[in-house]
Amino acid sequence: MFKVRWLGRVRFNDAYAVQKALHDWSRDDYLLLLEHAHVYTMGVRAKEDHLLAQPAAFGAELVKTDRGGDITYHGPGQLVVYPVLSLPWKKGVVPEYVHGMEQVVIDTLDELGLHGAGRLEGYPGVWLDTDGERPRKICAIGVRISRGRTMHGLALNVDPDLSMFTHIVPCGISDKPVTSLAAEGVRVSMADVVEIFVRKAVDRWAKGQEVDCQYLQPIRGDRTMPPTSQNESSRGTDTAVAITRRKPPWLRAVMHMGPGYRAVDRTVKRLGLHTVCEEAGCPNIFECWGGGTATFMINGERCTRSCAFCMVDTAKPLPLDPKEPESVAEAVVRMGLNYAVVTSVARDDLPDGGASGFAATIRSIREKSPSTLVEVLVPDFKGDDRSLQVVFDARPDVFNHNLETVLALQRSVRPSASYARSLSVLARAKQVGLTTKSGLMVGLGESYEEVIGAISDLASVGVDILTVGQYLPPSAKHRPVSRWWHPDEFEQLKREAVSMGFSTVMAAPLVRSSYHAKETLWAVESM
Repeated sequence: MFKVRWLGRVRFNDAYAVQKALHDWSRDDYLLLLEHAHVYTMGVRAKEDHLLAQPAAFGAELVKTDRGGDITYHGPGQLVVYPVLSLPWKKGVVPEYVHGMEQVVIDTLDELGLHGAGRLEGYPGVWLDTDGERPRKICAIGVRISRGRTMHGLALNVDPDLSMFTHIVPCGISDKPVTSLAAEGVRVSMADVVEIFVRKAVDRWAKGQEVDCQYLQPIRGDRTMPPTSQNESSRGTDTAVAITRRKPPWLRAVMHMGPGYRAVDRTVKRLGLHTVCEEAGCPNIFECWGGGTATFMINGERCTRSCAFCMVDTAKPLPLDPKEPESVAEAVVRMGLNYAVVTSVARDDLPDGGASGFAATIRSIREKSPSTLVEVLVPDFKGDDRSLQVVFDARPDVFNHNLETVLALQRSVRPSASYARSLSVLARAKQVGLTTKSGLMVGLGESYEEVIGAISDLASVGVDILTVGQYLPPSAKHRPVSRWWHPDEFEQLKREAVSMGFSTVMAAPLVRSSYHAKETLWAVESM
């Protein structure tokens, strides 16, 4: 399978984590296309004195990376392409691969109306006026091939801020300027460039493979983003199921407030705790609480984000309760839990995004109940490496972070999150040896093929456990459900997901992230 993904704006470290995971775990070829936030990257042979100013002074990051080449700039208006391909090893594979990348760019530029682009002997990349007195670089290339798989790639200047290149010696070349399509008088949208580039790249690298193209959905009126096969109006709003319409029988949860339910309710309220079971209106609350389990929600009950599907209160958060980790641990003891699930609201107002609260809660549970296994369901912490490391160092037994929906719907369903960032969070957790888990909702307006694409992306970054369930709108004010997926469709999703290599898959209408969490881990450990 040859998979094409337009990911939109992505921080460099997030993109690198996804690349690394695809390199290490995936059996498929990928073509990642994106724009970066302002960043300068230094290859393994970069010279420090080629950095002429401190990037932070003009809003950019500085990142050292393992590609070849010197220092270069990436930013908005620049198409960055990362092919992650399996290449048969042979003598000269690296120059042949670089030559192929250059040719794809040259052919793309020619179709866009910028003729005469070519190669400059001794200088990788794509250049203009190669036979003249003023050669100009329009595309930088830096690659790495390890164990027959490629990483890194190219950066084609469509219409970036060229002044950002004046703060460095671009690619270590001081006597040859950098240019762009716009600077050469070719005004085209990023969508046009991506469309042509993808076509040329597929012709060169797909080699008869089935091609799966999925793009981040454009914002209305956003002409800089690639088009998708469906527009937003066909993804839930115009074809929505009215909230007043009776749900199908397979979505009717049984309400049973027996002794087990009441015991959990008393424990939670006496200790002043919050549960995602209540705050998110989970339909499985009666089953789970009746069985003596609950998912504890830490870091308060107010979220700093406003996702279209979520019932949790969005407001200015209150100060953290320093006793909360101990209270959660006490609840675990009182309930006699041998498996505890801890989640939280998003706390973008905190320097570490609430990561220290997860670590403290894990430690408290293990101090009070050493035999209890702990699963965490975390937000993305804005992809911050230090925040993630705080949770990694606490070594939860399962590290869960939900992708939630397909690539095309990310902007409308979870506007403060990022598909690439979520994949990168899971990839980084897998890299440090944690058991990883993620979940998807269906019924938001996605196609079956898009769901399979999202599931395959999770498998490709090494996720161990997958959950898939039906989206149920918490109220009439939330995003409407587009349709009810039938149980047979969930069974089909499960079969396909198992074939992709997940250790455990739970897919059914009422499945949620923490549903039967203990059983899913046992299934992993028994393999």
